Amino acid sequence: MAAYLVAQLKVHDRVTFERYREAVSPLIDRFGGRYRVRGGELDVLEGDWGPWPRLVVIEFQSQDAARLFYDSPEYQQILPLRQSSADGTVAIVEGV
Repeated sequence: MAAYLVAQLKVHDRVTFERYREAVSPLIDRFGGRYRVRGGELDVLEGDWGPWPRLVVIEFQSQDAARLFYDSPEYQQILPLRQSSADGTVAIVEGV
């Protein structure tokens, strides 16, 4: 069953975040992930979206595949670039 890695972010260092984006895309491909949403414009229809203007959704074949990507040594090596350049939340959610 498909699973999605979902991130809500607020970027505060665009230069460092761009380095992260360039490094992460090939890893997502290598682990079988596909971007479904990548920071497009948000049109909030109800409620308060909060401080996270950037939404990213990446589809993987399963929760295990998403976790293999996130826990991989390659991703863990570049993760500090995102963590130092953006605040936010990240979750893996099971699809239907």
